Amino acid sequence: MQHYLEFEKPLSEIEGKAAELRSLASRNPNMDVEEEASALDEKARNLLRSLYANLDAWQKCQVARHPERPHTADYLDALFTDFQPLAGDRAHGEDHAILGGLARFRDRPVVVIGHEKGHDTKSRLKHNFGMARPEGYRKAVRLMGLADRFGLPVISLIDTAGAYPGKGAEERGQAEAIARSTEACLTIGVPFVAVIIGEGGSGGAVALATADRVAMLEHSVYSVISPEGCASILWKDAEKMREAAIALRLTAQDLLKLGVIDRIVPEPVGGAQRDRDETFLRVGEAIATMLAELDGLERDALLAERRQRYLGMGMKGLG
Repeated sequence: MQHYLEFEKPLSEIEGKAAELRSLASRNPNMDVEEEASALDEKARNLLRSLYANLDAWQKCQVARHPERPHTADYLDALFTDFQPLAGDRAHGEDHAILGGLARFRDRPVVVIGHEKGHDTKSRLKHNFGMARPEGYRKAVRLMGLADRFGLPVISLIDTAGAYPGKGAEERGQAEAIARSTEACLTIGVPFVAVIIGEGGSGGAVALATADRVAMLEHSVYSVISPEGCASILWKDAEKMREAAIALRLTAQDLLKLGVIDRIVPEPVGGAQRDRDETFLRVGEAIATMLAELDGLERDALLAERRQRYLGMGMKGLG
């Protein structure tokens, strides 16, 4: 069953009527409803285009969190071959919120790392809704070190509300693990590209997204804090999340202007969840383009360019 977001309610009514007409006709061969149903289909397509052409920042947050939006596991299946998952941080244990391992991208050996939220109740609990504990970030550090040792490009897929804030995670050094992962991103001497495919929340996202090239899907978001968290702090009212989302400048369009990201990957009309195959194709092309831009750069040149990128972060678009 199609899941509709709050602002898509008018669309759900139109598509529901078309589906209902076709259901009635399937049970009564004498009914001819195709002309009316097709008219409703066209009306729905026009409304969908209109809705998604004018999304505000809070609506983009809703789309980025859509339960049917493709997650890291889906991209691993669609874009990579010979994926060999590697588990554990060699210290505490395995964290299922972060998937990672060796793979081939268009027949090129790579290391791929990404947050996984899960797609149903069971898998969401297993993956802790994409919120990694310290061992997840320490696993990421281990994988980045492996990539550096063997000269393999790193590809990261970002989709998390943030690092897990639980007591056990804090006791095991959550802040230190995030800092170490961010440090590893900055110091590995191989090409490193990141794509924000859904939510890019706080340090939990930065720890895997501090790359040479960063792309965002059109309706994804990337921010220092969630709109709800920001509203709770600034206004003591989580219901002011719409105002917070606008103030945070967390959309791909805002962040491209600020120079935080390098490119926006267009989504199919209605979001990535409406046409997964087309989304995979576009993300694959973006990854290939970013890797090609980095090909031929020696280790020192990569590190120098990456250093300069982050030292100058936020200066663009502030004038």
